[in-house]
Amino acid sequence: MQLLEERIRRDGVVKEGNVLKVDSFLNHQMDVELFDAMAEEWARLFRDCGVNKILTIEASGIGLACAVGRCMHVPVVFAKKSQSINIDGSVYSTKIRSFTHGRVYDVIVSRKYLSEGDCLLIIDDFLANGCALEGLLDLADSAGARVAGVGIAVEKGFQDGGERIRSRGVRVESLAIVESMDARTGEIVFRSQSV
Repeated sequence: MQLLEERIRRDGVVKEGNVLKVDSFLNHQMDVELFDAMAEEWARLFRDCGVNKILTIEASGIGLACAVGRCMHVPVVFAKKSQSINIDGSVYSTKIRSFTHGRVYDVIVSRKYLSEGDCLLIIDDFLANGCALEGLLDLADSAGARVAGVGIAVEKGFQDGGERIRSRGVRVESLAIVESMDARTGEIVFRSQSV
């Protein structure tokens, strides 16, 4: 998606350790008009797949997922990174290692909100190592839900997460795939994608 790539080039910051900071528009301060344009693209890509719910993980995926849910007229379910007294009854649970935070989270979704008849579109802001997505796919499997695919805002194509998820037969639609980036020069190279 050219609009997203242009925004990353303009406002993204490349840091040492393969870190791409996009917090000024994607995952701290959010550009909701950009989110709406991204949601429309994912809705176009997955419109004939029978999606009846969007699944994401807290926290950075929630804003994007809500925009997609509104565009596709379906509810959004987000996996929580901690148990709370507000979740009653049984839950689906998995463990996810966070690249960004360098720790393992127990992630849960109430069984009330995922079920065998669901067709899910998973939405998240980043795909690097694929750990978060693998966890969300595990939750979907536990519920017996079908996953129509995954929508990712920014994929780090030079890391193996995208390849690993696709090798499982999962359709992944990333709106921007970073082929390489250089913290010294700030240069970001995107993978060419067919429209």
